[in-house]
Amino acid sequence: MSNEKWIERVHNWRVEHVSDKMFLLVLALVVGFFAAVAAYILHSIINLIVALLTSQFERSHANWLYLVYPVVGIYLTSLFVSYIVRDDISHGITRILYAISSNKSRLKSHNCWSSVIASAITIGFGGSVGAEAPIVLTGSAIGSNLGQLFHLDRKTLMTLVGCGAAGAIAGIFKAPIAGLVFTLEVLLIDMTMSSLLPILISCVTATCFTYIFRGNEALFTFHLDNVWTVERIPACLLLGISCGLVSLYFIRTMSFAEGIFERFKDRPHVRLAIGGTLLSLLIFLFPVLYGEGYTSINLLLNGKTEADWNQILDNSLFAGQAAMLLPYLALVLLTKVFATSATNGGGGCGGTFAPSLFIGCFAGFLFSRLWNIEQIGTYLPEKNFALMGMAGVMSGVMHAPLTGIFLIAELTGGYSLLLPLMIVSVSAYLTIIVFEPHSIYGARLAKEGRLLTHHTDHAALTLMNLESVIDRDYVAVSPDMELGQIVNKVSRTHIRVLPVTDNAGTLLGEVDITHIRKVLFRIELYHHFRASQLMEEPVATLTDTAPMTTVMKTFERTGAEWLPVIASDKHLKGYISRQRLYTLYRKMVHDLSED
Repeated sequence: MSNEKWIERVHNWRVEHVSDKMFLLVLALVVGFFAAVAAYILHSIINLIVALLTSQFERSHANWLYLVYPVVGIYLTSLFVSYIVRDDISHGITRILYAISSNKSRLKSHNCWSSVIASAITIGFGGSVGAEAPIVLTGSAIGSNLGQLFHLDRKTLMTLVGCGAAGAIAGIFKAPIAGLVFTLEVLLIDMTMSSLLPILISCVTATCFTYIFRGNEALFTFHLDNVWTVERIPACLLLGISCGLVSLYFIRTMSFAEGIFERFKDRPHVRLAIGGTLLSLLIFLFPVLYGEGYTSINLLLNGKTEADWNQILDNSLFAGQAAMLLPYLALVLLTKVFATSATNGGGGCGGTFAPSLFIGCFAGFLFSRLWNIEQIGTYLPEKNFALMGMAGVMSGVMHAPLTGIFLIAELTGGYSLLLPLMIVSVSAYLTIIVFEPHSIYGARLAKEGRLLTHHTDHAALTLMNLESVIDRDYVAVSPDMELGQIVNKVSRTHIRVLPVTDNAGTLLGEVDITHIRKVLFRIELYHHFRASQLMEEPVATLTDTAPMTTVMKTFERTGAEWLPVIASDKHLKGYISRQRLYTLYRKMVHDLSED
């Protein structure tokens, strides 16, 4: 029996014996399990590669192999993507947002595994990026492809994509609540009753299996030694504002660097040379930039003495020079974003989730250390503020204060710092939105009008596809066609306008049937008028790349019943009917409003 027939039989049996709601809950559990498996496999491969490459390094001085490994990693990743995957797998979370808003929540099947392998190679060899975005993409792709396998509708597919993303975050960090709120804030999936329970099941399942695979060991460890006091509220507010500004620096610098690498999109060897060289030099100078950087984060979160914190300098040119600790931390904070950009821009694969945590930890530690040196006010425990800095920068970069709060609280067991985490995260978020209305993930889609939001009207327009409302069954006339021939064409069209086009299909104007009624049936005039004399300029034209918000506003502004859609070369693609557009819009709003 072929696979197609077997799947069809399973599908038919399921429809007959299992309700849609129950089946969705089962799939959510399956997606959560596989998300946990993917996270475990990825981190295992990364740890294995790192151990093989760096276990023999001397901690007391710099190691020249830092100049080699990152370039090799990026090159191997580029080969894997170019010759095996043969598709763009960068910007994992942005790719999920695009699938939700513009592709009916459909992700390609290779996304279930390709990002795991590519990011493992990149990070294992030193790429200064995170494994979280690739795992989130993997989990979402598993959910999407399972849904497609059983022919589920768009709304259910969206829920399964959310289950995969939430399960991935929950599994990576053993943080089920963070996985849930990540889906709400970052992927912008509405928490209706029909989607809340499946996502919760996925989060809990992924977390439980991660405990089974990895034991009770947490990704980060943290022990509260100094209880938070009310006197530290001003410092928390200032830290939050500082984290918001650091987030702004992170987003703007990433965008600038991506723009530079985009210029060499068709020259991968140039991108590799620039990205690989920059990354290798930065890692040689600042070895803490190697990989995800979680070891350095744990050092800052668990250090108790200067000797503990000075381990950050190990393997570098500054090893053993305690006086260089603060300048070193500041330089690392500034250069991390360049290392991340060089990794992805050069051809590597990874996300910005871990870099935002890394920068936040360094920013929080540096803030509190400088505060204490200057003796501005009450003493600030560095490790506590390093933890709060992680929440602050992540909240700013991802525009997700709830994710920042609950992830750091769950990740470290730092619930006793819940109030200061809230203060810092909210302050950072309120600071960044003054400058950047969208997260680092959503900014690219927002520029194209393709970002799905919680606003029902806007979400409906985003989910609508321009191509699906274009009516290509139009009857065109040439500019020298006589009125008699035009009358013959009128009987064959179902719209009120006849486009006038040249031989190349370029739109020159249009003949509005209602405007030529006086001459339409006067046979004696059939040879006296040509289309070029009867045509008018369209009240407006639409491009085939226009977002649906623009299309809707154009109809409202002009009051037109039909508007032409033209390609970039002025070629006429078809017409959009106001009635058809509004009918589809009302249906989409109705579907989104259903619980």
